[in-house]
Amino acid sequence: MRRWIWFNALALVMFGAFLLFILLQSIFGWQVRNEELAQYGHPADSYWTYLGTGHFVEAVFENWESEFLQMGSYVLLTAYLVQRGSPESKPLNQVDRAEDYREKAGPDAPGPVKSGGLALLLYRNSLSIALLGLFVISFVIHLLGGTAEYNEQQAVQSGAPPISAAKFLATSDFWFQSMQNWQSEFLAVGSLIVLSIVLRQHGSPQSKPVVKPHAHTGE
Repeated sequence: MRRWIWFNALALVMFGAFLLFILLQSIFGWQVRNEELAQYGHPADSYWTYLGTGHFVEAVFENWESEFLQMGSYVLLTAYLVQRGSPESKPLNQVDRAEDYREKAGPDAPGPVKSGGLALLLYRNSLSIALLGLFVISFVIHLLGGTAEYNEQQAVQSGAPPISAAKFLATSDFWFQSMQNWQSEFLAVGSLIVLSIVLRQHGSPQSKPVVKPHAHTGE
């Protein structure tokens, strides 16, 4: 068990932190929601009811949406673009890696590599497909949750009739929510790419070795 924990420690810590923070988000969001309801003379939601409200769904998935967009775009763009001096970039003179081709496959290669054809084509791009697919799913759920939250707010505050998801998609409110997250994600990744040219973190694969010159690009 200790060996398994050691081999999976990074994922365990990341997903453990995720569970802790989403739990705290739900608790504080529930409190905020009930404070808003109290202002308009409405009864408070139970915690379990709150988890199904647009208020919670919108808040969660507008962030997931931006994260998966950032990571999917990053994986795809780093396959084609380079940044001199950054460990986040592939080497400047590297067009393709020989290891990416079936001819270099060993006996323990993944199944799709051995199969070839369409299975290999999809597998060669499966990471970006999965991340961008999760972005699309999160985008749609954000839209649905945002529509529900917008309609709930309108009903509580003014008794206005609900609008459809298509109409909410056309509002500045929806795109404001998305853009405030998208811009921060790309700023963070861009900062990592540029700062890692001249700065180091001993022991991290996101950093060049401490002794490497600033111009060294890639791993």
